Amino acid sequence: MIFDHHILVGFSKSFGLFYLIGLSLAALTYALWPSNRERFDRAANAILEDSEDTPCL
Repeated sequence: MIFDHHILVGFSKSFGLFYLIGLSLAALTYALWPSNRERFDRAANAILEDSEDTPCL
């Protein structure tokens, strides 16, 4: 079997597609994992809880 340009391009496109799908699923799984909820909630509210950053009048 001869590896020409079209075979390598097809393989790289398919591998890249499956790689990005897998990476997206891993990131989505990490973001929606139940034990990470508290960490993300703290990060989302951290900017709102900082009361010492007030304008000087």
